[in-house]
Amino acid sequence: MLSQSDRIKIAKRVVEELPEGAVVNLGVGIPTLIPDYLNGKKVYLQSENGLLGIGPTPDEEHVNMDLISASKKPITMDTGASLFDSADSFVIIRGGHVDAAVLGALQVDRFGEIANWAVPGKSILGVGGAMDLVAGAKKIIIASTHQAKNHQPKLVEKLTFPSSGVRKAEMLVTEHAVFRFTDDGPVLVEKLSDLSMSELRDITGTEFKEKIKL
Repeated sequence: MLSQSDRIKIAKRVVEELPEGAVVNLGVGIPTLIPDYLNGKKVYLQSENGLLGIGPTPDEEHVNMDLISASKKPITMDTGASLFDSADSFVIIRGGHVDAAVLGALQVDRFGEIANWAVPGKSILGVGGAMDLVAGAKKIIIASTHQAKNHQPKLVEKLTFPSSGVRKAEMLVTEHAVFRFTDDGPVLVEKLSDLSMSELRDITGTEFKEKIKL
């Protein structure tokens, strides 16, 4: 299982990719850590259940379960935050007003196509807005573990899980590496752990090129 420190490492690395003033939608899992690690950067975090302006995670004494993210996690409202209904929230997403979406993934193929809503043969508890975000956000960043719980790689040659949409992600950040997707496949641009290049290739499900910052 991924340690909390590794989850935080991924969240912090993703924050580096968010431009000042951007409207950013956060998906389930590791992306929910981002509000706590902005380090003063001003971005407008959107929750698809109807909030623009998510603040840091509340401490236990200030949890209000009437104020939750789309991931059902307790959140706070930043100064100037606004509330609206889900219909308006999806108008923001489908209207192209989200600068970046940070999503988790079950699989990502070598060109950045994402599967993040269903595992074949497993119950589907809720689809969420991933398909809308994949189509509507200006930039897609995947924040994910490098491998699934069964140790299968998440970056794969070809999806075997249902796709979330034909639109491709721009980049993938895991506890071990940062990849950018190109028409020729993934390019390793940064290594985030002590794995050797050989070890990294062994746990990655497709070939990748290197243009790396160590």
